[in-house]
Amino acid sequence: MGVRRLETWLRNRKVSGAGALAARAVEAAQAQMTALRGEQLGAELVGRLAHSVVAHNNEVAELDARIEARFRQHHDAEVILTMPGMGPTLGAEFVAATGGDLTAFASPDRLAGFAGLAPVPWDSGKVSGNLRRPRRYHRGLQRALHLSAQVSEFFCPVSKAYYGRKRKEGKGHKQAVLALARRRVNVLWAVIRDKAPFQAGPPRAATA
Repeated sequence: MGVRRLETWLRNRKVSGAGALAARAVEAAQAQMTALRGEQLGAELVGRLAHSVVAHNNEVAELDARIEARFRQHHDAEVILTMPGMGPTLGAEFVAATGGDLTAFASPDRLAGFAGLAPVPWDSGKVSGNLRRPRRYHRGLQRALHLSAQVSEFFCPVSKAYYGRKRKEGKGHKQAVLALARRRVNVLWAVIRDKAPFQAGPPRAATA
C-alpha cells in the first residue's frame, strides 16, 4: 500500500495523526523478517479477494446511481425526498411498490393497509370488533416505510417526539416504529397530494 495510500485511507476514517501513524506502520512492516509457509500464496489470495470486493462495491455504487437517476425522473420524486428518512433508494422502493400513482388506493388508510401498517377486522361468530394485522400485504412497501421511519426517528424532531410518546404509552421499540410508520403514511400522502414539501409542523388532515 505504501505510506501515502495508507495515510489517505486513515484520513478518510478521521484517524488523528494519520501521516505519522502510516509511516510507523509501513516501517514496522518492512522491518519484519519472519516468514511463514504459504505467506506468498496467502497474500495473493487476499489481493484477489480485495479486488473482488472493490469491483463489487463499484458495481453497487453504479446501480445505486442508476436507481437514483431513474427515481428522480418521477413527478413526485422531489416532494418524496423532503420526507425525513426517505432517500433515493427507499423513495424508489416506495414508487415501485405503489406503481407510482397513489390514486389507486383512494385514501391513506388503504395505502397503510396495503403496507400492512393498518389493522383489519378479524371477527368471527358473535365476536366483533377484533382488529389484527393483515396476513397479506406488500412486504417491500412495509420495509421501505419501516426503514424510513427508523431513520427519521433519529433526525426529525417531530418523528422523535411521536416515537417517544408511543414508548411512554408502553409500546416496545418495534411497535413504536410501526406506529410512527403508520403516522407518516398520512403525512406522505398529504405532501404527494398537495405537491408540497414536508414541513416539520402539525400534520395536515389527509382526505380522499
